[in-house]
Amino acid sequence: MFQIGKTVVSEEIIAHDFVCNLTACKGACCVGGEYGAPLEDEETAMLQNIFEKVKPYLRPEGIAAIEEQGAFVKGEDGEWETPLVGNQECAYVTFSDAGVAKCGLETAYEAGATQWKKPISCHLYPVRTRAYSSFTAVNYHRWEICDPACVLGKELKVPIYKFVKEALVRKFGETWYRELEEVAAQMAKR
Repeated sequence: MFQIGKTVVSEEIIAHDFVCNLTACKGACCVGGEYGAPLEDEETAMLQNIFEKVKPYLRPEGIAAIEEQGAFVKGEDGEWETPLVGNQECAYVTFSDAGVAKCGLETAYEAGATQWKKPISCHLYPVRTRAYSSFTAVNYHRWEICDPACVLGKELKVPIYKFVKEALVRKFGETWYRELEEVAAQMAKR
C-alpha cells in the first residue's frame, strides 16, 4: 500500500494486469452477483434526472424494474446501488444480439443523449474505492468471472491502473493519476 494525497492505494493495481474480454465473459459483471452497482450520493440524483433520457436505451424489463423500485435503491449494507431485474442483472443493462451485456447508461452517453457516462464504480472496475473518515481506499477487486480479463491483460501487458486510467482521472484528477504513474515507475525500477 502507498499513499497519494488522501488515498491509500493497493500496489495490486500496478502489479496486476487487466483488460476486459467481453467476448469471453459477455459482461458478466453487469449480470452476476447479488447487488446492484455501488453508487455515490451525487449519482443518485443524476440517475433520477436522466432517467427519461436513457429510457429509450433500456430494455422493457429494466424500465419496469426502475419504475417499480426507483432509479436507485438502498442495499442491505445501507449503501446506494442500482436496482436489479428479478434479483439478477442491473436494471440499466442491455444485451447485444450475441448476448453481451452493455450499460444502457453508457449507450445513451455515447449517443449524445446525456453528459454522464455511467456510475464511477462501474467505470473503475476492477478497482473499488471505499471512503473512510480521513482517507479513501483504492483496491483491486478480484472476481473469478474476470479471469479472462486477467489473462488478456497479461498477454497485452496492460496493468490495471492503465486500463482504468480514464476512470481514475475522473474520480481523482490528473495530478493524482500522474503521482500514481510516478509510483508505478519507481516500482518498476525495483
